[in-house]
Amino acid sequence: MRSPVLPLTWHLARSSGRRGLQSHLLAAAAAAVGALVLLVLLAAYLGSGVRADRTAWRTPGPDRHGTAVQALATTHVRHEPVTVVSLARLPGRKPTPAPPGLPAFPREGEVYVSPALAELLRKLPAGQLADRLPKVSSYGTIGAAGLASPDELLAVVGRAATDPAVSKAADGEGLWDEGLTARAVVSGFSGGERSVFTAGDQQTVLLGVGLLAVPVVVLAAAAGRLGAARREQRLAALRLAGATPRQILAMTAAEAAAVGATGALAGALAYCALLPALARIPYGIGTWYAGELWVGLPWLAAVVAGVAGLIAVSAVSMLRQVAATPLGVAQQASPRRTRLIRLLLFAAVLVYIRHSAHGSDLTTGQMVGSVVLFYGAFWLFGPWVVDRLGRIAGRFARRPATLLAARRLSDDPRGAWRTVSGLVLAGFVAGFFTVGHLAVGGVDFGDRMAVPAAKGATAVTEARTLLRKAGVTATVSAGDDDFLLGGADGVIVRVPGGPEQTDAALTALQPLGAGRLPYTGDYAGAQDITAGGLLAGLGTAALAVGFLVATASAGLTAAANVLDRRRVYGLLRLSGTPLRMLDRARVRETALPLVVLAGGTTMTGVYAAYQFNKAAESTISTSGTVQLAVCLAVGTLAMFAAIAGSRPLLRAVTADPAQSAD
Repeated sequence: MRSPVLPLTWHLARSSGRRGLQSHLLAAAAAAVGALVLLVLLAAYLGSGVRADRTAWRTPGPDRHGTAVQALATTHVRHEPVTVVSLARLPGRKPTPAPPGLPAFPREGEVYVSPALAELLRKLPAGQLADRLPKVSSYGTIGAAGLASPDELLAVVGRAATDPAVSKAADGEGLWDEGLTARAVVSGFSGGERSVFTAGDQQTVLLGVGLLAVPVVVLAAAAGRLGAARREQRLAALRLAGATPRQILAMTAAEAAAVGATGALAGALAYCALLPALARIPYGIGTWYAGELWVGLPWLAAVVAGVAGLIAVSAVSMLRQVAATPLGVAQQASPRRTRLIRLLLFAAVLVYIRHSAHGSDLTTGQMVGSVVLFYGAFWLFGPWVVDRLGRIAGRFARRPATLLAARRLSDDPRGAWRTVSGLVLAGFVAGFFTVGHLAVGGVDFGDRMAVPAAKGATAVTEARTLLRKAGVTATVSAGDDDFLLGGADGVIVRVPGGPEQTDAALTALQPLGAGRLPYTGDYAGAQDITAGGLLAGLGTAALAVGFLVATASAGLTAAANVLDRRRVYGLLRLSGTPLRMLDRARVRETALPLVVLAGGTTMTGVYAAYQFNKAAESTISTSGTVQLAVCLAVGTLAMFAAIAGSRPLLRAVTADPAQSAD
């Protein structure tokens, strides 16, 4: 005999009326938002790894039987890094394969540049940039296979084996040279290390995934609980009519999974449509190639299935009372209380996180694990706080709206928590990335630059001559500052007048290095500047996505609560309660837990940022307090605006109170 589960599920879904359709649409919308954000996070994580791998070929991997010499050098223009890869064939050796993005191994005198660098070469005067490269009639173009980003500034230069740029002097061994200057005899372009400018991209994205994935999963799980009250009443009646617990659970899982899969598929289609726009969002070294952000069909299907499965599990988990005590559910006689064990578990998790982070250097994976653990603990702890807030507010309430809000908080603390949970968890992100914004910058060279060169007065004289010919006013002194020169020999040049004069001086002094390029504080602090930029970009993205998810979660949950409580609202309207008072109670039902819980997570984020800055020996941003206040104000206003969006729905469900209360 064929199981009646699916036909009955389809029949009940079709006959659920407009209210049931609205609940399904809200759940599908939540699933779509969750799937879209998860796919974007996954795309950023996988794409950052792909773009970093595309830079590994530039760092030479030594080979005793190599066929060519490869030298990596880094210069700066307008404070932006320009990577220069010099290649020279060794005489009497077999041919070397072409580097990625080039049609062939470059011959002596050939210069290939990235499209972004070619555009910059056209814009800037030759004395500020183009003269750093060999003069050619036309530049070749480096293809996407050799670039990490369309905005990357990269040049590949073919040289003679005797050129100083590929000599042993080009092997950087100074204090600032790690990852920026290198030389080796190579036979190919595999086995190198990722560039300094992309090596930390994926780990930073992983931290962002840890900060944002849990709120997104919470939103998807909340989608499974939308319309829970309506579903409980309907299935309790079926249970009393003779349906088995297994059939009840199967019907719920099938309905929730179908709605979740539909919404998740819509989110996946939106992700595909938004790929070109997502690729224009800068991160690290610049924007993306759209192919780097494509996760592939297996991952796409996995996210859709995962979101649908999460919604189904969430919906089924709400039916334990229906299976056990259907009569109590039908009469709404089972109060939803929370237990003290939630507080004890939360305290235990905080002690564990504090102990594990104390006195040790956390890796990115450990930091992500701590964030996820904290989120999970707060998710358990939140309903307990809401329950207690409802009881306390009910005891001291002096206004009817406050009393109604307090009763709703204590009657359904989990539902009230789901409304504010998004902004509560986003408060942690706001506290960490505003007050805790790392004040990371380059090494303070001021208006000075270091020029590696041989000892002696001739270097100073030659530097002055080169600068005079270039029309640059500067002060040249012997290299007696080991800090700026990183322990190497050379001269120190002070160049006032801004970035144009600095770039002209860098270009003019390049011949003096005999294989080493002159550099400024941008070069010496490249790793810190890159890390600071990544964290700043992550903070902006985390705040934007976090508050977007929080607003979507609040709006969808508030609308679903109106639908679930339409019987209660109808009874209150029949008893003479004004509609305005019901709406005020809804707002206060959100405001009470929001002030307490969001304030707690925000302070926790500030504390975590303080500890992070302390470990990094960095200072806290002085403007962070203002930024934090602005973020919380905007987030709170957006949340209340989303809740206000369900006011017409409240008016609609209470338009005929006698019918709604039936």
